[in-house]
Amino acid sequence: MSDSTVRLTATVKAGGCASKLSPAILDQVLSKLPKQTDPNVLVGFNHADDAGVYQLGPDSALVQTVDFFTPMVDDPYTFGQIAATNALSDVYAMGGRPITALAHLCFPANGDLEILQQVMAGGLSKMIEASCSVIGGHSVRDEEMKFGYSVTGLINPTKVFANAGAKAGDHLLFTKALGTGVITTAIKKGAAKKEWVDAAIRSMTTLNKTAAEVITSGSWTIHSMTDITGFGLIAHAREIAMASEVSMHFSVGRIPVLDGALDCIQAGHIPAGLTANRDFAECVVDYQTDVPKDMRTVLFDPQTAGGLLIAVAPESSNCLTDALILAGVPTVHIGEVCARSKPLIEVRS
Repeated sequence: MSDSTVRLTATVKAGGCASKLSPAILDQVLSKLPKQTDPNVLVGFNHADDAGVYQLGPDSALVQTVDFFTPMVDDPYTFGQIAATNALSDVYAMGGRPITALAHLCFPANGDLEILQQVMAGGLSKMIEASCSVIGGHSVRDEEMKFGYSVTGLINPTKVFANAGAKAGDHLLFTKALGTGVITTAIKKGAAKKEWVDAAIRSMTTLNKTAAEVITSGSWTIHSMTDITGFGLIAHAREIAMASEVSMHFSVGRIPVLDGALDCIQAGHIPAGLTANRDFAECVVDYQTDVPKDMRTVLFDPQTAGGLLIAVAPESSNCLTDALILAGVPTVHIGEVCARSKPLIEVRS
């Protein structure tokens, strides 16, 4: 075999973050685990945060995460880049700076080593871009390829952006467009147009590094932040709302969507992960009657290496938006945080 003849997406059942377990399964299992009592654990898995935070001293803490998945594109080098970008994102979403990474690899025993080399080279290229050193890893034999990293970063324990903390009146800013899940499903089916694929790949290989640097270097009043990945916009927003004991309003007309994403939805290219997200989280959502059906669907699309959702005080919103855009990060005000009420999330036109 060679990487020019093998379509990586054809070798797996589901690709990227769409291959992850349903949030309903994780919620059911994690809720039954015992509470941790180590006082140095500043952020654990209690509120489904992006990464864990462990305090080392008054001014220093570790931020740690792990993320790996199956291919969602056919090119091995690009797959490696996307896997690294996605793994790094959780550290950025907490406000941390990644410093080291360990690779996680599942690969067929008789697999093409040229493909493997390209995947790992792609991942390393993004780790180098992030100034994050790959210092080891682990591999197992598996008929389905899976690749990713555990990432360790440094963070100021007084400046951690967790799910809990969003306040009524906050503006919700978003830094990427939705739609990578449905577009990569179309790739797997051989039905995606080149321009759709190119736009999705650009999004999935763009680090959230610049956004995180702008966010952590300014004096903005940011109360909560997460990256939108496998659970989709609504389920990740639900995590913030539940942890912060608030509700949210989204203006669907403001939410950016990748070119081709709605075409993919209309053509039925729906990943299983999207359906699982919808089954889990749509019960907390109320839609205005004029919100289009395809836009309702894309709100649950499992994103790979998605953008940051930021809950920022209204007095900081415009300045932060301007600073992000000036730094080359497309940023849109897509909604507001409000006092806890029913529904938990309202989607308006």
